[in-house]
Amino acid sequence: MATLVSSCSPNPGIACRLAWDLTHSAGASQTVQVYVAGPAGRALRIAFIIVVALIVRALANRLVNRLTERAATASSLMAVRAPGNERRKQRARALGSILGSAISVVVFGTASLTILGDLGIDLTPLLASTAVLGVALGFGAQNLVRDYLGGILILVEDHYGVGDVINLGDDATGTVEAMSLLTTRLRDVNGVVWHVHNGTVDRVGNESQGWSRAVIDYPVPYSSDLTRIRSLMTQAASSMWSEPTWRAMLLEEPEVWGAQELSGSEVTMRIVAKTAPLRQWEAARELRSRVKSTLDAAGVAWPADPETAIDAPTPESATPPAAEPPGPAADPPAPAAS
Repeated sequence: MATLVSSCSPNPGIACRLAWDLTHSAGASQTVQVYVAGPAGRALRIAFIIVVALIVRALANRLVNRLTERAATASSLMAVRAPGNERRKQRARALGSILGSAISVVVFGTASLTILGDLGIDLTPLLASTAVLGVALGFGAQNLVRDYLGGILILVEDHYGVGDVINLGDDATGTVEAMSLLTTRLRDVNGVVWHVHNGTVDRVGNESQGWSRAVIDYPVPYSSDLTRIRSLMTQAASSMWSEPTWRAMLLEEPEVWGAQELSGSEVTMRIVAKTAPLRQWEAARELRSRVKSTLDAAGVAWPADPETAIDAPTPESATPPAAEPPGPAADPPAPAAS
């Protein structure tokens, strides 16, 4: 005789128990147990796993966003400027995006494996095939993986960012306009746009991170008094430092380092100025102009080059030559003989 235990199981579920109580039929109870209770239970477990995964991802992303926003708005120990702040914000948000993507992959990957195991699928062949596929993709997309990892390292170590002027050696030099995990786009002084793969960046020089320096090498005649020249250059630098407009750009008072090179005809004097990032060229042009004006006013001038000097015409050479006197008149021809 059919019973609840024989029709359902030693631990009958709610659906099977309800079907037995309503029908007292072993067939109906078993049908409900197999085709209703089982799929419904699995669907509920899958839904529960998905909900838990979504909650975990939302909480992790919220934590990452809070950390990245705090890092983006935090003050830096370097010189503060608007482009630098924007670059730090972009870097922090890019790192947050990478962390968010990694969290999503880990959470949903774990949830997917749990759901497949709950459905009774053997995961051993699946994991083995996935490992083989990953190795094949790794060999086939080595450059892509290298560029991606290079972009992550550039962001994490803060090599450069949008708005920086970088020097990649023989490859390219210019201002970074855009940056992704795969490529860096920069524009040089001629307006040419360069696209550089991050994986190929072996070394990079950043000319605008933290502070910059304007270096001016100014030649003076070899016979000049270097002590007087140094004093005049210091005077020009002090006049620039004393003006509020230029002082806001300069981080320190310009210094005259002195003789940098010697040759048979000139001495190269060097003067440097520590400036805010990306302002070294503007400061160098102004400082070079002031040094020239100061030296010219002090009478420091180069002698005329004999090879390029043009002599003015002398009065003798300017007077046109006198006309030659006319010669004697030619004798008339003799009359013909009759």
